[in-house]
Amino acid sequence: MSSWRDAILNDFVPNVSKLTLVADPDCLLTEEKLALELRGRGFDLIEFSDPVEFRYAYESKYRSIWDRGEHTDLVVVLRLQDAELESLPYDLLQAGRKLSFNLGDLFPNLSYPVIEKLDRSLLDALFEAQRKSPPDRMGDNATKDFILRHVFGIAAELIGGEVELLRALLRLHYGKTRLPDILVHRLIQSLQLAPRPSSLTPDFKAWPLSEIVPDDEAFFAFLQERWPLFLSRLGSAHQVREDSPEYGLKYPGPDRLPFDHQDIKVYIDNLFLEGKLSPVEAKGIEVDAGSWVRSGIATSGVDDDELRISRLFGLVEKELPTAEARYSDWTAFALKWAELSLLVHCGNSTEYQTRLREIGDALNTTFAAWLADHYSSLINLPPTNPAMLHHVPRRLARDIEDSGSSRAALIVVDGLALDQWVTIRQLLQKQDANLVMRESATFAWIPTLTSVSRQSIFSGKPPLYFPSSINSTNSEEKLWKQFWEGHGLSRLDVAYQRGLGDGDAAGVLDSAIHPGKTKVVGLVVDKVDKIMHGMQLGSAGMHNQIKQWCHAGFLSAMVGQLLDYGYEVWLTADHGNIQCDGKGRPSEGVIAETRGERVRVYPTPELRAQVAGAFPFAHEWQPVGLPADYFPLVAGGRDAFVNPGDAIVGHGGVAIEEVIVPLVKFERRTR
Repeated sequence: MSSWRDAILNDFVPNVSKLTLVADPDCLLTEEKLALELRGRGFDLIEFSDPVEFRYAYESKYRSIWDRGEHTDLVVVLRLQDAELESLPYDLLQAGRKLSFNLGDLFPNLSYPVIEKLDRSLLDALFEAQRKSPPDRMGDNATKDFILRHVFGIAAELIGGEVELLRALLRLHYGKTRLPDILVHRLIQSLQLAPRPSSLTPDFKAWPLSEIVPDDEAFFAFLQERWPLFLSRLGSAHQVREDSPEYGLKYPGPDRLPFDHQDIKVYIDNLFLEGKLSPVEAKGIEVDAGSWVRSGIATSGVDDDELRISRLFGLVEKELPTAEARYSDWTAFALKWAELSLLVHCGNSTEYQTRLREIGDALNTTFAAWLADHYSSLINLPPTNPAMLHHVPRRLARDIEDSGSSRAALIVVDGLALDQWVTIRQLLQKQDANLVMRESATFAWIPTLTSVSRQSIFSGKPPLYFPSSINSTNSEEKLWKQFWEGHGLSRLDVAYQRGLGDGDAAGVLDSAIHPGKTKVVGLVVDKVDKIMHGMQLGSAGMHNQIKQWCHAGFLSAMVGQLLDYGYEVWLTADHGNIQCDGKGRPSEGVIAETRGERVRVYPTPELRAQVAGAFPFAHEWQPVGLPADYFPLVAGGRDAFVNPGDAIVGHGGVAIEEVIVPLVKFERRTR
């Protein structure tokens, strides 16, 4: 077998059985590439978690098809750890064939309690390592070492110095690859207890390994506070100076790091470009414009921005995702694209704006094609690292269940694009130096309309499950409370407030929640959406208005107050936005149920097809996860259903700027 998926796919031959029941406690069938392959073979996956929700989807989408004598290949996935197939409804057990898959069958010689903690995207590397170097039966520690070496490229016994340790940590954190806690503890233990070959070999016991190994934010903060020390030792001709000033270091460990080692500096340059590290002032130090050190030195704003824009263009052009990319490749790229977009939108260079637009057009063409093939494979992924917005409340619920006592607050900033989040992030950092922002990104629901995507956040469900309210946001509070009731909370423990963005944040919170009683709060900040719908100055105007709003301090005060009250605080958006050009407005009377600037929605595919022929820039979006009578026609690229010559900032389509949105967890810095 060339892949672990082959062992599973062998059991899925089309037209063998209309219904297949699968016990899948390790979430293998919903892994992105396997789910895509199953769908390519004609199989539909539906998860059995809530019996009422399942019965609705099962009866409305599949039972009626079978009653007409038509065939479908339906796979019902039961993935609760202790659940048995016999717990499924009797009519399913009578009609379906039964299968079971687990990690223990795929990796029989590795410790199951260890491999179950791995993200499923890492199973390819683990399976390949098992194929090339078949292991004997391994216990927990041997399995951990095997995974660290073959999956993460970290052999603790070979890390004999600062360069090797830094290189391993940079590769780990720059790639946003999170080590499971079970591997973190093993790696730290190995580094601290490993025998030192000589007295010249550094002793890692002085390093803050328990903080910088598992936590990328702590690791980057560790590097950030040592960067000025490195610069202070550089003379005007890159000669070493010993008269370095004293710096107060919050993190223990060596004050001198080998930033200039060839294996290290290639990472450091990119960390400054992508905003993970911040340039610092360095008086009396002269470096060439092309020097790798240059990106970490703050000079005049214009020079800094020019250099950073130029190098970010090179970075994004080199890393453009392909049609075979994983969703995580797109979210990682979107964060870099946002950094570049912010700088270009806020600058005055028409040359850069033209270049950004040209790259963006090609990017969004690839992205739209990727979405058409891959989007459906994201819906049922586990919520550990939320791939889609309806996973976010599930992640919060899991955190609360695991901790047993924590409380959660979710702030949804209506319409906030990822590049606009970068603007907000920079201002929040200035307003509260102790604020830690754990930044990632996730996929909005398509079409990227508020009533579709925001309701999926507060319900924790695909839009399929709220057909009666899909054109309105008035049911959000009810859906939010229903979700948490399903996770064991009382309605009295749950709060919801919308229409926020101005005024006294502390007063707003005190009127909405009871700090000692309210366990979960959902808050909608609609200021950005209001700015967008009144915007006539394009993307540059959006950034300018958002900056002015942030300076007023509402968002900073809200986040700070929630943290003070002891909430685990998250922020996301229901969709982003993009500057568009009009390509024509359909004249269709009342045919379309939703007539947006970037999306039109029709009750039948036939009505949609009539309009689609006249607008080749639009995509007939497959109604994956949407109600049965909901057929969107979505705009791609920078085109819009408005009069030619008109320019707008809009949403509803399938551009990367609309679909991939920020997901941020806030914490207080403890050091």
